Amino acid sequence: MSTRTTLRGTPPPGDERAGAQRARVHPDVLKLGLVSFLTDLSSEMIFSVFAVFFTRIAGASSALLGLIEGLADFSAASLNYLAGWLSDRSGQRKWFATAGYGFSALAKLILVVSSSVAALGAFRVIERLGKGFRGPPRDAWLVAVAGQRSRGYALGVHKALDKSGAVLGPLVAYGLLTWLGESASTYSLLFLVAVVPALIGVLVLMLIHHPPVDPHPREGLRENWQQLSPGFKRFLVPAGVFALAYFSLGFFLLRANDLGFGLTDVVLLYALFNTTCVVAAPLVGHLGDRIGRSRIVLLGYAIYAGLNLWMVFAATRWEMLAVFCIYGVFYAIEESQSKAFIADLEHARRATAMGAYNFVTGTLYLPASLLAGALWTVSPSLAFALATALSLAAMAVFVKVRPAADVVHGPH
Repeated sequence: MSTRTTLRGTPPPGDERAGAQRARVHPDVLKLGLVSFLTDLSSEMIFSVFAVFFTRIAGASSALLGLIEGLADFSAASLNYLAGWLSDRSGQRKWFATAGYGFSALAKLILVVSSSVAALGAFRVIERLGKGFRGPPRDAWLVAVAGQRSRGYALGVHKALDKSGAVLGPLVAYGLLTWLGESASTYSLLFLVAVVPALIGVLVLMLIHHPPVDPHPREGLRENWQQLSPGFKRFLVPAGVFALAYFSLGFFLLRANDLGFGLTDVVLLYALFNTTCVVAAPLVGHLGDRIGRSRIVLLGYAIYAGLNLWMVFAATRWEMLAVFCIYGVFYAIEESQSKAFIADLEHARRATAMGAYNFVTGTLYLPASLLAGALWTVSPSLAFALATALSLAAMAVFVKVRPAADVVHGPH
């Protein structure tokens, strides 16, 4: 019996059983995909108009948008590690995820009451707290039921279902704005309608049966961190560098608005990005299973670097259409395949690992968005140029630290 070490972080391709597994996606992947679909339908009705509404209608500055977006990501990150640790410590996945989804749904009620700058900022931060709490236990649940050989594909399917809601949400927003006009009452109705699918998603999740996993009841936070694999900890270094480049998509939407896309056009552009992500997610998941997760993560970094370099010089509406299509491919890689890669690196404490990853990257999203907002006031090109340089730096660090070098796969 032989083993071999691979830098790719996934088993070698070619096993016929992998194809059979891909054909049978675990039911929990589809059920959780439905919950994510309903949640994203709700959230993206709001987020598709948020950046432009916040700056152009509510009257806030781009610097304040950067601060709010950074604080939103930081608020999510602040609970990620704690949620992952609590989930691993207790063995509970479902109820921690349910609490997070419920908190996000209730946060949307803030917008029903008020759409002031303060209320918009509070909603954005509080809603992300719920996301931070639900993410690690749900992702650990997903990677556990997905199976190693088809994990990338299964997470791609889940992301496709997730982003299908993000396609429909902006279209619903566009329909309401087109039908009723861009008035304060229309936005109030839009925010109210957005609450409904969020609450339905929570109810669906409560009906899914998922028994607890083996707990680690005696581990404190410090001991829990010490038990995480060296490869995972090495991965946090390039992931952190890349997080400094990964500022809010809202800045891409603002640039599109600057280049002639109206508010309702921006909503459609956002839907185009999500549509591309839906199509690409299972495909890049399958590609990651075949070529290895290290390579697919590096591909995501490279695509993002290229996008930002293009944005330095982009000056036409057609270029923006292409940018948002390619951004959908990048997003499909970054949001699903990094989780599959983490699952390859860490086996016993996956919720903690997911939480630690989200905590590190989410914390760094704050200075990323703050810096982008500050540079934006000088020139949007400066923000995109810095993101390009940092993305390339993340690729270099990833190759240097070789996070998957310790991953050993036996015969299959």
